[in-house]
Amino acid sequence: MTDETAVRRDRFTGGPARSFLSSLAADRRLFAADLAVDRAHVVMLAEQEIIGDETAGAILGALAEIEAAGHEALPEGEDVHEAIETAVIDLIGPDGGRMHTARSRNDEVATCIRYRLREDVLGLCERLCTAREQLQAIAVDERETVMPGYTHRQSAQPTTVAHWALSYEAALARNTERLFDAYDRLNRSPLGAAAFAGTPFPIDRERTADLLGFDGLVENATDAVSARDFLLEVAAALATTAVTVSGLATDGIELASRGLVALDDDYASTSSIMPQKKNPDTLELARARVGDASGAVNAVLTTLAGLPRAYNRDLQRVTTQFWEAIDETGPAVEVAVGAIATADWPADRLAEAAGEGFATATGVADRLAMAGLPFRTAHEIVAEAAAAADGTPDVATILDAVAAHDVDPDEDALAAALSPTGSVTMRDSRGGPAPAAVTASLDRATARLERDRGLVTDRRQQLEQAATRLSTEVDRYA
Repeated sequence: MTDETAVRRDRFTGGPARSFLSSLAADRRLFAADLAVDRAHVVMLAEQEIIGDETAGAILGALAEIEAAGHEALPEGEDVHEAIETAVIDLIGPDGGRMHTARSRNDEVATCIRYRLREDVLGLCERLCTAREQLQAIAVDERETVMPGYTHRQSAQPTTVAHWALSYEAALARNTERLFDAYDRLNRSPLGAAAFAGTPFPIDRERTADLLGFDGLVENATDAVSARDFLLEVAAALATTAVTVSGLATDGIELASRGLVALDDDYASTSSIMPQKKNPDTLELARARVGDASGAVNAVLTTLAGLPRAYNRDLQRVTTQFWEAIDETGPAVEVAVGAIATADWPADRLAEAAGEGFATATGVADRLAMAGLPFRTAHEIVAEAAAAADGTPDVATILDAVAAHDVDPDEDALAAALSPTGSVTMRDSRGGPAPAAVTASLDRATARLERDRGLVTDRRQQLEQAATRLSTEVDRYA
């Protein structure tokens, strides 16, 4: 007896809908997860004396053979879970079917998805940490490199490359936190819920959760097999990360188009017809990944909306669309930040652009307000002085404009405020672009990064220790 007939027997084994139902090819990602879940379940069944040690040893031996042969050697089946079970029965006979005692594919599948997704989330957290380190390195090198800041795509106020880079580092730090939060909720075991109503067998759900490295259980059996909100939560975190990447990419593209940053050749390409062109193709493709990530949110949300309890086959499509988004988001982060981290920042050109369009006007108004004028009055005076000068006024023009008011602003302070460097230096409030403020922000960002790397390490160690425990228990039946 071969293929899915070992599980299905003579029922539901053929017909035109078989290939439509099958997710075997897409389930390659879950192959190792299913083997781990099978092993933990079999060990627990033997420990609880639900199956004999000899049977457990035979099943575990078959699983080792299946692992060695690989996913491509599996028989046909509706999914990887059924195919592995069929392969076990093919190898050791009917006793292989005891592996499925006290469980359903419903709780098996839900457990495998969570088991595999943990690794994907931690991998993305690691990539985000690397990206944050790269942005912090830019801030270290460019904390005194003045650049123009924009609102509404117009010159607004001078800032620094360091301050700009740290704005994206902070956003990626929040993206990392969202993924950690989602991880802690997804790292719960549904195994033992069976179809949705539990099982009469004396199983130990806590034991399988421990062997698989889960922090605890999804308690309610119906909720355990139905819940895919953890996918929606991770998908939302992916989309938010992709939005951050999209903004970074757009800034890089805009700055490059104005000659304010020079991308490394490794992150650009030339035109097929215009030899003078250097196109920011990698940033454009990274920016487009927000469509994949937001599409996954919509796909998961739309599929889950209105589903009745407990298990419905619609859920099979949720993971298929979700995996693509998680596979695309990590490389997008890596490429977009890599392009910025390897770029050259032309300090002279940036400083010149930082003062264009009287971008230091706010600093001048601030100095007048600090001298005693109401800020709104100072705002009007600076606007009038700019109009009178038909551009950027000098100190004398500003003093003339303020002469009718009972204030005596410091001329040196006004002169400093008129320069992009002076305007940046005076903005030393917490989180501001002044070099001293950036240094303090960097210290805090470095501490956050160290903490987050520690969280990744702790979670990986937890999973590795669980894998060792499971391997030790499996070896007892060899």
